[in-house]
Amino acid sequence: QVQLVESGGGLVQAGGSLRLSCAASGRTFSSYAMGWFRQAPGKEREFVAVISRYGWQLYYADSVKGRFTISRDNANDTLYLQMNSLKPEDTAVYYCAATSLIAPMKKSEYQYWGQGTQVTVSS
Repeated sequence: QVQLVESGGGLVQAGGSLRLSCAASGRTFSSYAMGWFRQAPGKEREFVAVISRYGWQLYYADSVKGRFTISRDNANDTLYLQMNSLKPEDTAVYYCAATSLIAPMKKSEYQYWGQGTQVTVSS
């Protein structure tokens, strides 16, 4: 089992940047592919990005491609999401999640979730 805690959210103006972190504890971090999801008010939780266990595979939602970068530090059990050129439509609660699968994009294929961190982008 793995426990996940997100941090780094906040309020930022459109065009600004934030870096989210997700600290993992419990079972070996490198045993899991890791993903970021987000959920805006009144909407379904949606896929943002995923990184495989050793970072060889990366996938992004079309809406964030070229603006967001997912990365991981297996030595420090931490996942990151660098978010640049933020837009008001990026406003959501962001969740990190862990999966024993290779690099899925469906939320149903993730076994462990953090509690989320709020990102608000003002126009």
